[in-house]
Amino acid sequence: MTRGQTRNNKHKNKARLSQTPDKDIEKETDGLDVEYAEELADAEDLEAQQRSNEADKRAHNRSSENE
Repeated sequence: MTRGQTRNNKHKNKARLSQTPDKDIEKETDGLDVEYAEELADAEDLEAQQRSNEADKRAHNRSSENE
């Protein structure tokens, strides 16, 4: 027998993949997974936060126009 053709692998069901339970899936998320501490932020962090908020507003407006 060649490599990968052992008799031990014949009983395995390769078509079945494990599934994530519905209770572990968040239905609606904003896509953000960021930890932010305002007391540790410097000027660049504050500017980046402002730019991020403006980009989120533009993206939200763009998606609501397409509906």
